[in-house]
Amino acid sequence: MTAGELRPWLALLRVPGLGPARGRRLLERFGSPAAAFDAGAAAWRGAGLDDAFCQALAEPDWAGVDLDLGWLEQSAASAPRALITRDDPRYPPQLAEISAAPLALFVHGDPELLRLPQLAVVGARSASAQGAENAQAFAAELARRGLTVTSGLALGIDAAAHRGALAADGFTLAVCGNGLDRVYPARNRELAHAIAARGLLVSEFPTGVAPLPEHFPRRNRIISGLSLGVLVVEAARESGSLITARLAAEQGREVFAIPGSIHNPLARGCHALIREGAKLVETVDDILAELAPLLPAARAAASPARPPAPEPADGGDPDRQRVLQALGFETLSLDHLVSRLGLPVERISAALLRLELDGLVAAGPGDTFTRLQSA
Repeated sequence: MTAGELRPWLALLRVPGLGPARGRRLLERFGSPAAAFDAGAAAWRGAGLDDAFCQALAEPDWAGVDLDLGWLEQSAASAPRALITRDDPRYPPQLAEISAAPLALFVHGDPELLRLPQLAVVGARSASAQGAENAQAFAAELARRGLTVTSGLALGIDAAAHRGALAADGFTLAVCGNGLDRVYPARNRELAHAIAARGLLVSEFPTGVAPLPEHFPRRNRIISGLSLGVLVVEAARESGSLITARLAAEQGREVFAIPGSIHNPLARGCHALIREGAKLVETVDDILAELAPLLPAARAAASPARPPAPEPADGGDPDRQRVLQALGFETLSLDHLVSRLGLPVERISAALLRLELDGLVAAGPGDTFTRLQSA
């Protein structure tokens, strides 16, 4: 999209009082942001818009638009920046299903991750040491099994989940409650930079927008909307993570929760979710068993955005080839593959992840893997 095409979109996103529902009706009525701005006061009133909204349309925030364009123009090959609108083929189909889907997303990193199968991992900001350890371990294993780990860049459980996925050389996506020209919380600045370089930062908010409290429920609906399900690791009874879980249930997503000690106040939110019907989770296999029927369709939806790369003439990645040969058509555990190949577990896990994403290997219970016949 050229700067000229971007400007009306960016101006529309800055109109005060514009929500997803009103924005969608506006675009359905006029066809495009440019046409909406050009329509004029009589047409706006004919569309049922109140005087305050008509005044806002008559006076777009062009200074703010210039700030957004300046941020977008700083895009680099290693961590590109983009605005992805509802009519962009890169817009995630999973998110488009929800009733309050954003009109557009500002992104920093690899936008193709938006379409990959995702699981949200969320929880308390003031996480216990055990909770943070659980979040990191679950996220790492989910990433190894081919899921993108999505969270909200908050302190505590969110940050641990992002770090776990990165440590496993997997994909992670952070949805922010502010403009992407700033990092909130500031303590996660280095983590945000790592996610931009190796994953994706996402926000519906333009540049300069502060992390106000009312923004985080809006952020949470995107976290759950992008995902096949939500895993709550730790949460108090009154927690933003429970908002994410309940939004997920309303959106038809799966909800998972890790139980804890009855003496731990950060386990009470998870216990409440389990009483309400969330799946009690002890291992990653508990999650994958529930998601298994959803993954083929989710991966098929992702394929237009991330087509399989052609194999080089020399046979491609040698680790991938060795793992495929070692699997044959048996079902083998990760430990068995490590023993058979004599390679570090990190290299084998990374190769298995790439093979899963390409549809050549299927993960099973107990850290087992099977080569698919189509391979």
